[in-house]
Amino acid sequence: MVEPGLIKAAQSGDRDALITLLREIETHVYRTAYYILNNEQDAMDASQEALIRIYTKIGSYEEKAQFKTWIQRIVTNICIDKFRRSKPTVSIDEHEMVFREKQNVEDEVLSAYALQDIRSAIDKLPEHHRTVVVLRYLQDFSYNEIADSLDLPLNTVKSYLFRARQQLQSLLHDYQKGGVRG
Repeated sequence: MVEPGLIKAAQSGDRDALITLLREIETHVYRTAYYILNNEQDAMDASQEALIRIYTKIGSYEEKAQFKTWIQRIVTNICIDKFRRSKPTVSIDEHEMVFREKQNVEDEVLSAYALQDIRSAIDKLPEHHRTVVVLRYLQDFSYNEIADSLDLPLNTVKSYLFRARQQLQSLLHDYQKGGVRG
């Protein structure tokens, strides 16, 4: 994800290296925040807060953990705090559909409904299950990386993912039988 030399330069006080480092990770930070919070404005706020925290705490990063998991822990904790402080809101932008020429409109609509229902099902999961699902399936973290990021035992991560998959399977029952909503 990020070159170790860049991290070391940022830690030693090289301002340009630190700015370059923050630019390299900002998309990853935002994407994680958006997947967890499911709201663009909240994700932007959480991303900014995470980048500021990374900026101020880069000196405390130790190579015991991967840099990726250190960042993930910061972002996830900020998002969890933000989620606890506020009720989820729905962005109007999320419900706008744009159809492209030469594409099957019916497929676009069905795909949009499926994606919306999957996102809705993920949102209905308990916070700890939702977080591990986002990290595993949307951020492509390994089980060990999730355990490191969330400071959880590996078996707890596996258990949360197992239960989350069961809950998602139940919530998305109509799709498994070939049905669609609407």
